[in-house]
Amino acid sequence: MRRLKELGLTQSLDVGYLLAPRGRALLGLPAVSTPGPEIEIAVSDGDVDVAELTALYDAVGWTAYTRDPAGLLAAVTGSSRVVLARRGAALVGLARVITDGASICYLQDLLVHPDDQRTGIGGRLVRAVLEPYAHVRQTVLLTDDDPAVGMFYRALGFAETREHGDGTLRAFVRVLPPS
Repeated sequence: MRRLKELGLTQSLDVGYLLAPRGRALLGLPAVSTPGPEIEIAVSDGDVDVAELTALYDAVGWTAYTRDPAGLLAAVTGSSRVVLARRGAALVGLARVITDGASICYLQDLLVHPDDQRTGIGGRLVRAVLEPYAHVRQTVLLTDDDPAVGMFYRALGFAETREHGDGTLRAFVRVLPPS
């Protein structure tokens, strides 16, 4: 039983073994149905406003973005592709990329409201936002040093730069302090 839990499995007397929500999300499987409106994943056509963006970014603690709502809106609307997750009219997730469409695709943001995390929405957003860029040689992202986040991205086919090839690939970043 312990090994099943390590794999993200739980025991159910009625149905046998089912994947726990986290395991389903990591494997890209749809979430188990729960009551309430379905989550719709769709490419943004500019149908997002600064108030709902700010609320989502605040909900996940990304306050560096929300200190400048106009800058946040400019960043999102200036992205190459933005995909939204909505429950009814409520914005519960967002993914956006910046790309030249040929050699590099940068997954800039992936956010899922804390109430909806570990349900498969994040994986669905990543797949939807990257889908038109499957031919692009490099897909890059920066993220927190959290083991669960690492597992999530590994399950989607990403590897840390030190794990690529013979380990000689490095990444650099320059982050300006908030103004």
